[in-house]
Amino acid sequence: MADMDAVTQALGEAELAVIRRTGAEALAGLTEDELIDLHARVRRARNKYTGQYRRQAGARVAEAGARGAARPRNRRAADRAEVFEAALARVSAALARAARRSAAELRSDRLAAARAARGGPGPEVEADTGDPRPSGAAARPPVKSTGRQKRDASSVAAGARRQARRDSR
Repeated sequence: MADMDAVTQALGEAELAVIRRTGAEALAGLTEDELIDLHARVRRARNKYTGQYRRQAGARVAEAGARGAARPRNRRAADRAEVFEAALARVSAALARAARRSAAELRSDRLAAARAARGGPGPEVEADTGDPRPSGAAARPPVKSTGRQKRDASSVAAGARRQARRDSR
């Protein structure tokens, strides 16, 4: 990307204000709803400049005779699109963090409400390890369906028949 100062000079004050709001310190103070609004605004600006870049590049290809020859004259538009692409990535990451945090809060509130409705504090909730069994449970194989048991038995029987044929030779 070209010099950042040159790109920011190419942007208007409204676009610069949007870019400034995507800095790490500015994003840290925003709520999830504010992040959603900012994400939509940055995405619209990114789509605008990307569309402009592509249209201008397509028009210049006919003049220059090749995409490579037309590219240098379209660098400023490409830089503007890249600035907003990077800003969108920052806002998307902050929004994802806020959404995970919000989901964890909702989950803990839901569990607390369920415990209260049940009439007691209930067992302590352990961290989710991905294992559905309680932490102290002994390891036991999963229960097989009847169809799976039949297939397994058939496979064992077929193997025994093959071995018997070999042994009889």
